[in-house]
Order: sequence, then C-alpha cells, then structure tokens
Amino acid sequence: MTAKREIILLVALCVVAVAATAAILAPRLGVEATARAVVADPPDSKRWQAVAPGRIEPRSGEIRMAAPVIGRIGEVLVKVNDKVFAGEPLIRLVDEEIRARLPVAEAQIALRMRARNDQSVSNKAANRRDAEDAVAESERSIVEAQAALDRAAAAKRANNGPDSEIEAARAGLRRAQDRLKQRKTELRRVETDAGAPLPGQTDGQLNVARAELLGVEAAIEKMTIRAPIAGTVLAINAKTGELAAPSMDLPLVLLGDISALRVRAELDERDLGEIKVGHAALVRAPAFRDREFAGKVAAIAPIVQASRISTREQRNLTDVSVAEVMVDLTDAGPLAVGMKVDVYFRLDTPK
Repeated sequence: MTAKREIILLVALCVVAVAATAAILAPRLGVEATARAVVADPPDSKRWQAVAPGRIEPRSGEIRMAAPVIGRIGEVLVKVNDKVFAGEPLIRLVDEEIRARLPVAEAQIALRMRARNDQSVSNKAANRRDAEDAVAESERSIVEAQAALDRAAAAKRANNGPDSEIEAARAGLRRAQDRLKQRKTELRRVETDAGAPLPGQTDGQLNVARAELLGVEAAIEKMTIRAPIAGTVLAINAKTGELAAPSMDLPLVLLGDISALRVRAELDERDLGEIKVGHAALVRAPAFRDREFAGKVAAIAPIVQASRISTREQRNLTDVSVAEVMVDLTDAGPLAVGMKVDVYFRLDTPK
C-alpha cells in the first residue's frame, strides 16, 4: 500500500507540474500564434516576399479644399456623393462687401474712357488703343461666360436636367479664353511694333482703372470654392452661416476621382530594395476576407519616413521607418476610400 500511495503521489505531482508549465507558456504561445495569424502569408507564400499595411484612396489622391480667405459661408452648393466637373462651384462665401466695390470700379473705367476718347492720337496710338480695348472686352467676356456656366450648373443641381446647357456654357467659356489669348498676343505685337508711341496720361489712367476692376473681380472669384478636377464629393464639413478659415486641419470639402482607386501602402525599409515599379501586388481587406484584389506597383517614394498608418502589428511600435508605395488596383470592386488593407508584393520581375 505504501508503494502504491507513493506512485499515486508521484503521478499527481507530474500532473501539477505539467499544468503549471502550460499555464506559464499559454500566454506566450497565444501571442506567437496571434502574431503569426496577423502576418500570415497567402497559401502560395513562395510567390510573395513582403507585406505592407495600406489605405485605399482615389487615384487622384484626396483633394482637401479650404477657404482661401476668412469669411462666412453663404451657400453650400453640393452634397456628399455628388459628381462635379472641373471648375464647378462647391461653396460660396458671403461677398456683398466686395461686390459693392464693383460698380465703383466700372464707373471709373467709363469716366477714364470718355476722357481718353476725347483726345485725338496718331494711327499707331489708335491701333494700340483698339488692341487694349479688345483685351479688356475679352476679359469681361470671360467673367460673363463663367457666370453663365455657374448658372447652368446650379440649374442642373436644382432640376436634374440634361448636360447640354452645361456643355454649351463650357464651350462658350473656352472660346472666350482662347479669344483673350489671341487678343493679348495682338496687343504685344502692337506694343513692340517699331515706332509705337508710349501711352499718354489718359491711356495710363484708363489702364489703372481697368486693373482695379480686375482686382475686384479676382477678389469676388476668390469667394467661390471650385472643384480643381472632375470627381466625386467625398466629405463636406461646411454649413451655411458658419465661419470658414484657410485651414487644412478640417477641410471644407474633400474631393477625389473615384473612377479608379489605388492603395497608399507603407513598405518597411528592409524590403525596399526588393520591390520595383511594375511588380504585381495582391490586396486583402478585413471587410472582405473571402476576396483578393489584384494591383500593380505604380510608384515608390524616394524618401523613408516614420509610419503614419496604425495597424495591429505596429500599434506598440514607435520606430517604424517605411517608404510609401502606390499600388494601382485593377478592379477595386466594393473597396471604399479610407479602408485599411494589407498589400502583398509578388517576388517576380516587373514587365
């Protein structure tokens, strides 16, 4: 009985020892298993040599637009998901104070022109006057053509009508811009012609008045925030009546061309020498675990800097140096701008 009791005691001690060892190693084994699960390669791991966290963005990039000057928001002309054309007004700031200067500048031009026309000049001086008048007329035509395009865009937003009026207005604006270029070229030719007289006092006063009008019109135009490219409105952080300031911390409008998407990935500097432009890539998103998205390396930044994308692997790391790699997606499918993804780079030769 004594020997049997000793055997039972020995077995119990072994069980306790095994349980204690398992309790000590379990957290470590769990962490290692979790780490392996996080950075696990695809099944065909021999074809993939590097993985990097990334974020989906429009191929145009995310265009952040702020107010050019401090002002109060008078109108928000678009909403999220609206498609806009290049030059379309998005937000208008209150501009009554500036517009009050417009009739004053126009009256000054009329007064100076009357005084100039009362003076007789030589044929060459008259040719210069005609060229200057033609340039001024073209500049006014551009302002009017832009206003016509803005009205057409507003009408389409209000009535959801056809694009024909917008296209006609855009064509009119292009014609006015081309005409201005031609007339400026003609004015330079007249001014550099041999024997061309210098402008007289009344001519100079008229040109100053015209320059003041252009300054007022430029100040009015600055109160309208326009789309720099054709794209989709991704976000709006503006409400009528709010005060807007020229700060990019919280842009009034976020715009992008989402007809094609790309990934801005952060590649560890240790893998930088292995990845080349043209390399194939594969993108996986936590939101679509059963899908993979093909892509190709389009650009590699020439600078290594600190990581800016927080991921599960890098959450506790403070010294991660990476290079930005742009990956164009062949077919983005359901991927959305701003979504975090993992990018796998293929170990092959770029074509």
